Amino acid sequence: MKKIMVVGISAGVGKSTFAKKIGDLLDIPVHHLDRHFWKPGWAQATFEEFRGAQEEILEHDRWIIEGNYTATYDMRAEQADTIIYLELPRYVCIYRVFKRFFKNIGRTRPDLGPDCKEKIDWPFLKFIWTTYYPRKAQMQKRFTAFQSLGKDKTIVELKNKKEIADYLQSLEKNIK
Repeated sequence: MKKIMVVGISAGVGKSTFAKKIGDLLDIPVHHLDRHFWKPGWAQATFEEFRGAQEEILEHDRWIIEGNYTATYDMRAEQADTIIYLELPRYVCIYRVFKRFFKNIGRTRPDLGPDCKEKIDWPFLKFIWTTYYPRKAQMQKRFTAFQSLGKDKTIVELKNKKEIADYLQSLEKNIK
């Protein structure tokens, strides 16, 4: 595992936290796509800027890229040797988004672009609610396509908190 994509069913599933943990364990730099997509004050990067930032990351021998962003999924999947997919129930994701909001009011999280103070709004909540099940179906298609890129492609699906914790614990044991 040298080039790892961490993706998930939704915001609030724990992609950023998980990526940081495996990055620390494996001593691999973690790149949060939100940091490249969101410019100061929640302005969106252009597609060219966003893609260019990822092209620079992909040039390295080792990386963990965290985030979904379907428009650039294929460029990352081509080079990744591992995809780790996190899926928790929709209500857990919504709960965690609210928890994150209250924990970080007035601050910018390290996984976001500069001056993107924590916020929550109706369009974001609606996005989580309405895209959950379509994303779930789409991920299985992506996994099939990913594995067709070569035998050396590994998919890890973690679908509850216990599986996530067990995976991290197993990874830690294998390193020592």
